[in-house]
Amino acid sequence: MKITDVRVRKVAKQGKMKAVVSVTFDNEFVVHDIKVIEGDKGLFIAMPSKKSADGEYRDIAHPINSDTRQLMQQMILDSYEKAAADSLQDEQLEADMTIE
Repeated sequence: MKITDVRVRKVAKQGKMKAVVSVTFDNEFVVHDIKVIEGDKGLFIAMPSKKSADGEYRDIAHPINSDTRQLMQQMILDSYEKAAADSLQDEQLEADMTIE
């Protein structure tokens, strides 16, 4: 199974959560609500989860092995960083247009 699309939606408010991501596999299956979070050691992903009756959060969908998790994390973080750089570039362009 290959990742065929990664869609990044940046979070506007300040905080540890930086973006929410949807990942498509083989152009046939999508997982929504993967979070990009800023931790003490840098960015990482958190899989979609829901709160159980005992108050714990449990992943709804997640990779079965660490190699797949690492591959997903790398592709998601690369896409996030590209989107962040594009956004910064757009903001700079808008600022330059305002000054003129």
